[in-house]
Amino acid sequence: MKNNLTTEAGLTEHTQNKASSNNKDLIDTINQVFALFKLNYHNQFYKAFTQASDLNSTKRLWLESLSHFPTDIMLRAAKSVMESSEYLPTLHTMLKHCEEQSLQSLPDVHSAYLEACRAPSPKSKYQWSHPAVYFAGRNSDWYFLQNNSESVAFPVFKHAYLELCREVRRGKIFDIPQTEQISEESSSKADEKTTKKHISSLKSMFD
Repeated sequence: MKNNLTTEAGLTEHTQNKASSNNKDLIDTINQVFALFKLNYHNQFYKAFTQASDLNSTKRLWLESLSHFPTDIMLRAAKSVMESSEYLPTLHTMLKHCEEQSLQSLPDVHSAYLEACRAPSPKSKYQWSHPAVYFAGRNSDWYFLQNNSESVAFPVFKHAYLELCREVRRGKIFDIPQTEQISEESSSKADEKTTKKHISSLKSMFD
């Protein structure tokens, strides 16, 4: 089935051999997305793609434009499109649904803050609701979060978390490292300089 779908995408065997396994997964996913659309929007699909060359060109464009999204997000977005619209989607519509699916797994800011504050060490081993929460906590500094009141620490975490959420929306994938370059125990002894640094940063956000 994969070979048939790949041929349908107009991507030659030579091109596939050059692609990484990740790209092969993306190619296969794009083929699956269009196969779903063909089944669901049968008449519209054949009217839109009267020639195989039109379909191949469109698939290449979608592959290039959606490649920064994980494959599971693409498939969930395609199903979301079919459940919400009776019309064959444009690339713009598909991008919008991919962004929405990317954000669905993100907890709200305050829940993320509480999770970051309460997560036990080692942080990298904890089962985070989303990697963005881990990186927001790390970027805010674990010691700072755990040793300051919410009124002081939450705005700093919120700023870091929302920045990461924007990157998630654009399709960036975050992988939590298995080992920290600097141990969390030693970084937790960052002393007053760390706190002063974050408070100064917090003040600059509201200047």
